[in-house]
Amino acid sequence: MTLKMRSLDDASAQAWDAFVMSRPDATFFHLTGWETVIHEAFGFRTFYTIAEQDGAIVGILPLVQVKTLLFGNVLTSTPFCVYGGPLAVDADVAAALAAHAAALLPETGAGVVEFRHRDAVDSQWQGRPELYVTFRKPITADHEQNMKAIPRKQRAMVRKGIQNGLTSVVEQDPARLYGIYAESVRNLGTPVFSHRFFKILMRTFADCADIVTIMHDGTAVASVMNFYFRDEVLPYYGGGTMGARPVAGNDFMYWEVMRRAADRGHRLFDFGRSKIGTGAYSFKHNWGFEAANLHYRYALAPGASIPDHNPLNPKYALFIAAWKRLPLPIANLLGPPIVRGLG
Repeated sequence: MTLKMRSLDDASAQAWDAFVMSRPDATFFHLTGWETVIHEAFGFRTFYTIAEQDGAIVGILPLVQVKTLLFGNVLTSTPFCVYGGPLAVDADVAAALAAHAAALLPETGAGVVEFRHRDAVDSQWQGRPELYVTFRKPITADHEQNMKAIPRKQRAMVRKGIQNGLTSVVEQDPARLYGIYAESVRNLGTPVFSHRFFKILMRTFADCADIVTIMHDGTAVASVMNFYFRDEVLPYYGGGTMGARPVAGNDFMYWEVMRRAADRGHRLFDFGRSKIGTGAYSFKHNWGFEAANLHYRYALAPGASIPDHNPLNPKYALFIAAWKRLPLPIANLLGPPIVRGLG
């Protein structure tokens, strides 16, 4: 039967998400809520495409054009997300969706299509040297079993947080999270998203997101926004203040996310993406999580190359060093227009 491609519209959003929920290879980042978030927060053009046969959805592709003066013009599935790419009932549909995306290169003037596959795929598209990995691990309903699964040195840090009297609260308002996160990423030399972006995320995913904030003597020292998808919990945007480190605030924070998620019935902890050789990579490895390579794939227009917008790129070293020294209010003002192009 003929395969038909059409754009996502309001009337088909529910069917799209139902297809996502039916696919074992789907991720939280395939949901239509991300189109709402990205379009509203950044104003980027979206190409969310449905593949149909005989009126039934047989594949979907979330795709966004990220076009900025600083970082160029790229079609990504999906920007600001760690996973993406097409979902399809078979290899032929997946190939048709990939061809559809590549055909948009001349129309949009983009140089690259990027698919952020979590799992290995059969693709003729170009890969890249190992850069990103993900960390995923089962958890159980038994808190003591989960605690024992944490390696000894890291487990001691979690217990240190408990001994320091740290507590956690669950929030929906991202105000405290934003202040902590902004300070944390500035200290890493990374531009911050806008506060508005966090508010849009919490509004769009109100039924499957929360914020766990860690308190020490009445002061918030660490906070993280978490997403819940099927039986998974995904701590996503988080950080700690300078006061978090001496009391093991970050360590205790992820334990609290794990503990609370287990009580909600979630059975897989997704620690998200990290770059090989970074502090975040080491931190997650120290929790006993094994790194799994991410399989990003690229279709390139003539003369184009795979984007390399990451802090390990030597050309960004001076920028990162200078950004770390910015006063926080200035970093918060300058960051959002820059980070929107990093996707």
